[in-house]
Amino acid sequence: MKKIELICPAGNLPSLKAAIDNGADVVYTGFNDATNARNFEGLNFTHDELRQGIDYANKLGKKVYLAVNTFPQMDTYQQWYKSVDNAIKLNADAIIIANLGILKYARDKYPHVNIHLSVQASSSNYESINFYKKHFGIKRVVLPRVLTVRAIKDLRAKTDVELEVFALGGLCINIEGRCYLSSFVTGASTNTEGACSPSRFVRFINQDKKLKITLNDVVLNELGQDETSPYPTCCKGRYVTESGEYSYAFEEPESLNILEIIPRIIDADVDALKIEGRQRTKAYVAAMTKVMREAVDSYYANPDGFRVKQDWLLKTNATFEGSKPALGCYVEK
Repeated sequence: MKKIELICPAGNLPSLKAAIDNGADVVYTGFNDATNARNFEGLNFTHDELRQGIDYANKLGKKVYLAVNTFPQMDTYQQWYKSVDNAIKLNADAIIIANLGILKYARDKYPHVNIHLSVQASSSNYESINFYKKHFGIKRVVLPRVLTVRAIKDLRAKTDVELEVFALGGLCINIEGRCYLSSFVTGASTNTEGACSPSRFVRFINQDKKLKITLNDVVLNELGQDETSPYPTCCKGRYVTESGEYSYAFEEPESLNILEIIPRIIDADVDALKIEGRQRTKAYVAAMTKVMREAVDSYYANPDGFRVKQDWLLKTNATFEGSKPALGCYVEK
């Protein structure tokens, strides 16, 4: 039986090694520039760092996928071309791409390269997926977090492109690859800069025993001493209502956790489970990789007797953004 692939995040070399050491089959990464969708200061890899990471993974029989999944503008495309070229030079096992022009460049120049369609392309139906296969030869699609398990099973019946789904981590408001909220506030697009809220616009202000969080001077949240903050984005903002109280306008922060439906996900015949979080710490990467490795292995050891262990829940619950775990759109209400 072919086992589902476990794909884990790494924003630096220590996190990459932690993922591999704790059971990842694959680590996904990006260069430290605007060509990837987690472009934060101090995060991601130089050419030399990535070479070290790929060598480390390959020696242990593991893989590294490289994201070049943002959208060049006007005359900036050469930087994206260079990232594709460098991924090839480093022998990355796959390049994760979203933009049509970059897809064409990669396929035309490197006919045999393994291309995965990024979640940033927001491809969620079989017509779209098969279009990308026909014209760009994609091998896999990373599905947006907008589909039920039943819809994924339907996709599986209508395409032979490999399917990759998210398992743990951040849960956005489900318009992946098409979100412009922060660009309205900052003028900096997520799809071109690679960050929902570029750090140069974010401020944390201590005021009257409260913590005020702003994005380009727009107040996203105001926290009391015992409250924790979600990631400072517009969609997770808690704004002042007419009555003077703070309320979540778009969504109350939640974190995705599919542990309880692993059998259903695997039964849908998906090819890979992905943990979100290249921006997170080495400790987070190690802990979440270990939990998901144990859970997946436990399922294959005894599919009919699979049970979610309390220890897995305790570890994942400790990392959640917001008040509770969620199954997102996977399970129909």
